[in-house]
Amino acid sequence: MSEGGGVRVRGNDYSVLRPAEDFTPSLRVSVIVPAYDNQDKLDLALAALARQTYPAELTEVVVVDNGSTPPLRLPADRPPHTRLITCDTPGRAAARNAGLAEASGDVVHWLDSDVLLMPGAVEAHMRWHHAAPYLVVTGYIRFTAAAVPAELPDDLEKAFEPAEPHGWIIELVERTDGLTNNPQRPFSLHVGGATSVAARLIEAAGPMDGDLVLGQDTEMGYRLAQAGAVFVPEPRARAYHLGPTMRMRDKASIDRVSHAFVADRIPSYRWLRSHPGRQWKVPYVTAVVDGTAGYESVRATVDALLAGTVPDLSVVVTGPWESLEREHRAPLTDPELDLVLVHGHYRHEGRVRLAGSAEVDPAVPFTLRLPPGWRPGEDSLARLLDLCRDEGLGLVSVLLEESSQGVVAARLERTSAFARARVVARPGEDLDDVVDEVAGVTWVEGETYAFTTEPPTVTGRRGALRARAEAQAEIARLTKEVERLRGQVGKWRDEAGRWRKNTVELRREVSGLRRQLAAANRAQQGMRALLSTTVKRALGKRPRA
Repeated sequence: MSEGGGVRVRGNDYSVLRPAEDFTPSLRVSVIVPAYDNQDKLDLALAALARQTYPAELTEVVVVDNGSTPPLRLPADRPPHTRLITCDTPGRAAARNAGLAEASGDVVHWLDSDVLLMPGAVEAHMRWHHAAPYLVVTGYIRFTAAAVPAELPDDLEKAFEPAEPHGWIIELVERTDGLTNNPQRPFSLHVGGATSVAARLIEAAGPMDGDLVLGQDTEMGYRLAQAGAVFVPEPRARAYHLGPTMRMRDKASIDRVSHAFVADRIPSYRWLRSHPGRQWKVPYVTAVVDGTAGYESVRATVDALLAGTVPDLSVVVTGPWESLEREHRAPLTDPELDLVLVHGHYRHEGRVRLAGSAEVDPAVPFTLRLPPGWRPGEDSLARLLDLCRDEGLGLVSVLLEESSQGVVAARLERTSAFARARVVARPGEDLDDVVDEVAGVTWVEGETYAFTTEPPTVTGRRGALRARAEAQAEIARLTKEVERLRGQVGKWRDEAGRWRKNTVELRREVSGLRRQLAAANRAQQGMRALLSTTVKRALGKRPRA
């Protein structure tokens, strides 16, 4: 593998990778198996792991007993490098994190204790991890209703079919050409039943969230995506799940509980954030503004951001806040007066954080870096986000001003694209150029997107409410007018129909009159001819003088 992460994947189009069929295994894999009771299913899962074709010397298995009664034990039929640890804190996230703390592999393979891997499954996963160091690979699980056998069958397919596929994963993969066609949420593929992850991604993303009741797999998948992961479905990594999942048994209840928690943590789930004003643990976008540029300039920029159409927003105002000292005896002559004003103005604003650096929470999908004094229009940020999301871009640069002094620009950065670029960049390589390769970069005109330095005109909530009420009243008036005009048009159509009918009747009458006139003309001509003949005869009978 070359320095800088090897082949560069654009978006999630992993088709550029060419994992070798006859690769030489060198990466170590740690299989983490959280378990609670059900010793019989665990025995089968470990027996299936013992049959794997990936080298045993490169494989370790960490079984985590999550408070079983009686305690779990390791069966004789298991991989050679298998150990059992205990985790008294209940919950899959706690158990997986306990196993993760013990893992030493280059790749972490999550495996549920009721999932039986086909013999080549781990090898199918590891083929991909040898091709790139930033992958999340998910196998294909089938859910069987067959009785749990006492021993692992020689032919798993024969023993456990017919079985039901993981339907929503199949649908997601087929709908997005195998997740290569710019899917909006490829991280949904991260499911804990049989998924492997590059250990360096987990190190960057952090462990599973123990505060979540459900949805830990998806939430961690989201953070892996933010860390630059590429998600790969591998149909040759097959497995059988003994029985249905909890979601299959009661999807509505599972979604109800899961959505209540993940909405705070996964900004990409926009449909769960329909409230027009509330704040969330992880905002959709964070704006960074230099707080040392003067009170009026900073306030113009920050207030415009807070007044925009993107409420799912936080603002980081940078400055030496911790070392700031206020002059109480002569505040107007304080050399740090502007900093004091900025600090005092925003210290209690919930969406603004006064920070010493421009670092942003890596879980936030987008970061806007905006020079103070420049104000985005009310819908500017929303339009930039639409552009970045719809085209899958990693960076949108906004040209604000260009002069002999240089270029002034704002930047909307996609966190996941920059994280991927850092993984694959070579030493000294310009990061924006790498982002262009893995996601795409574009420039837009600030004027086109309504950025300005003009004094702000902020419409308050009540003013906005009045304007909306007036607009709704105008819409209602225009709707009534449209209905009235439609009625008038209907009347005109009826009248036009009558006119057409009358026209037809008149044409018929005219045609009749024309026929009568023609007949009268013919009769008149006949009378003239008869009269002429009669006169000629009468003249012919008169005696000559």
